[in-house]
Amino acid sequence: MRTADFDYDLPAELIAQHPAERRDASRLLIVERLAKRLAHCQFTDLLGCIEPGDLLVVNNSRVIPARVRGQKEGDGARVEILLTEQQAPGQWWCMLRPGKRIHNGTQIQLHDLDGNPTDYWVTAIEKNETGKYLLQLPDSPDVFRILSEIGETPLPPYIERKPVDTLADRERYQTVYAKQEGSVAAPTAGLHFTGPFLDELNAKGIGLAEVTLHVGPGTFQPVECDVVEDHPMHEEWFEISAQAAQAINETKRNGGRIIAVGTTSMRVLESAGDAKSNIAPQQNRTDIFIYPPHDFRIVDALLTNFHLPKSTLLMLVSAFAAPGGEAGRELVMKAYAEAVEQRYRFFSYGDAMFLHR
Repeated sequence: MRTADFDYDLPAELIAQHPAERRDASRLLIVERLAKRLAHCQFTDLLGCIEPGDLLVVNNSRVIPARVRGQKEGDGARVEILLTEQQAPGQWWCMLRPGKRIHNGTQIQLHDLDGNPTDYWVTAIEKNETGKYLLQLPDSPDVFRILSEIGETPLPPYIERKPVDTLADRERYQTVYAKQEGSVAAPTAGLHFTGPFLDELNAKGIGLAEVTLHVGPGTFQPVECDVVEDHPMHEEWFEISAQAAQAINETKRNGGRIIAVGTTSMRVLESAGDAKSNIAPQQNRTDIFIYPPHDFRIVDALLTNFHLPKSTLLMLVSAFAAPGGEAGRELVMKAYAEAVEQRYRFFSYGDAMFLHR
């Protein structure tokens, strides 16, 4: 398929810069895949779309304050560092800006949130073919403690509000069930849930299973090639516990629906599902790229936000709108056009879409 087929126009004022005062106060666009019908409602109306015996599968990864700033030893040039993935204890793959004059052995002194030098130094020890650097971080204290002191919340690049309150965003750019530290971007479909709303779902007999996928910066990478299939997909680490695998398999056997909360949960489930639609407990990595046409093994319904034009996430949603075929793109682009017309909020802090049936 052509990348240009997944483009759309979006007025800049519809890019959500702040979360709603109440997360579950967001709007919800329901997409009925078979009937090709669209319905507008509130996020809390999701309760009426999910049935007892269904299972919500959520990504419990927690966003870390992964952006730090520092200064090179020697020439004193300022450097911005984004930690993207842990390679080994104390070693992280990072994106540096600017990075052209960073070499193996280059040392960088980290700064605090006010721009003052700290006692923390990092050393560049390797550069890979994608332009990322492997940095050696201090052995003590641990990396997450250092980040809690001096790290900034790595908000998506399209969020341009000034000033950014990085400490406040550490909490509001998290799902209520976030536990496992490691993401540089939130699994944003889950941002709509509150504790009380999850309690309502549980009281109705709807289950909840947690998986983990640490979201990398590749989630914001646009598809720049003309042909979708030529896009190099990013790779991410995921985990499915024995408890989650059991809940997913039992739900499938009992005729309940597996509802992926977000594209990251979808990628975990479709990466791990076998030909018989079973899931095994595992820790693994995935670079799955889901675009039309695609046959889905595990997921029966999808809750997601509105995604960037020409993005892999928009292509995933289009594939799910018509499993096994290519007609889903037309339905999703129709839904997006209607969402723009109805002034829905887009992207990370935006409104939601529920695709089912």
